[in-house]
Amino acid sequence: MEYLKKAEADPEVEDRAVREAVEGMLSDIEKRGEDAVIQYAKDFDGWTGDFVLTDEQRRDLIDSVTDGVKEDIDFAHLQVTRFAAAQRDSLSSFDIETEPGVHLGQRVVPIGSAGCYVPGGRYAHAASAVMSVGTAKVAGVPNIAACSPPRGDSISAAVAYAMDLCGADMILQMGGVHAVATMAFGLFGCREADILVGPGNAYVAEAKRILFGRVGIDLFAGPTESSIVADDGADPMTIAVDLVSQAEHGPTSPVWLFTTSRELGEAVAKILPRVADDMPNPDVVHAAWRDYGEIILCDNRDEAAEACNRYSPEHVQVIADDLEWWRVNLSNYGSLFLGEGSTVTHGDKCSGTNHILPTKRAGRYTGGLNVHKFMKVLTYQQLDEQANKVFSAAGSRISRIEGMEGHARACDWRLRKYFPGENWAFDVYDQQRYE
Repeated sequence: MEYLKKAEADPEVEDRAVREAVEGMLSDIEKRGEDAVIQYAKDFDGWTGDFVLTDEQRRDLIDSVTDGVKEDIDFAHLQVTRFAAAQRDSLSSFDIETEPGVHLGQRVVPIGSAGCYVPGGRYAHAASAVMSVGTAKVAGVPNIAACSPPRGDSISAAVAYAMDLCGADMILQMGGVHAVATMAFGLFGCREADILVGPGNAYVAEAKRILFGRVGIDLFAGPTESSIVADDGADPMTIAVDLVSQAEHGPTSPVWLFTTSRELGEAVAKILPRVADDMPNPDVVHAAWRDYGEIILCDNRDEAAEACNRYSPEHVQVIADDLEWWRVNLSNYGSLFLGEGSTVTHGDKCSGTNHILPTKRAGRYTGGLNVHKFMKVLTYQQLDEQANKVFSAAGSRISRIEGMEGHARACDWRLRKYFPGENWAFDVYDQQRYE
């Protein structure tokens, strides 16, 4: 591999500073509760209004959304929930008899409470509300809280409409670490979340990471990452436009190009800054490209696939021949976009797959947010008396192999109770001694 352009920033330095700040805030909120949240909201957002939307406030915001905006959000909601329903139906409860008298099974049940974070600082992410709240609702979660940072006098009206459409039970006007903590700790009348989901800035992502274990989280969702894998047949202008479109997420959002063509890579490097100049926010795009953008030249498609899998990008777009080959050979990513007609914007906004995806190489071990994140697979078993003759005997022997005498005796007791006429090797309990 050869780098035609290398990232200049060292994300580890920033990560350490973020971690220390978030740890302090979470500790303070846990100690001081709502008073700490009120102070942080004032300091960071200049917010002194209501945190929880009343029914009247919710209706007023929804009424202010134009019909055209509602129709577009409705369209995205239909696509996302239809895909989530198909995911839900792919996992089912069952009961099987593995041996005579032995029934094993699983129940698939929704978790009790979800906290959905919807970004709203730089942009009003109505689509994120659909991705998180809508998917939780399809899973059957009975209590859903959703939060978003206020913009002016309230949260975005379009975001509020999306939250309401998707079935949010509580809508919170707050963002940042204090919003995550509010949902996790159950402040301001919010039910304690069993799982926290949704993208956010580095501070939000770190808060979720620190809280993991106390609550569940969807995945590590840091700054957006986007990559394109392209061969010599790709259009450099299309690549430049698509990379710029993702770099606008923020100045710390990496965009990468893996290519087997030096000519293509050099053309993109020349075109991209000019495309960025025409954006409404060129400084953001230029910063992301300068500090985190890379162009990686590979000898062949096998090396390009290996490099892309090693990076494990959040989004991977393939503009190359033989798309089926790439679909099979790329395995570490959040979501895959095959062909020039499939831009990441489709997945971000309305195609139906979820846009809350793993970053920072987490794609090596997890996919993105899906309906199963809001569901638990609970197993059960039921053994009748006759089955104990085999299973208690085996359980007793295996327990003693491991040195766990108490486990063994639980099986021994059943053997004696159910089959009293037989001579068992380890018959230690005399019931009359305990009565």
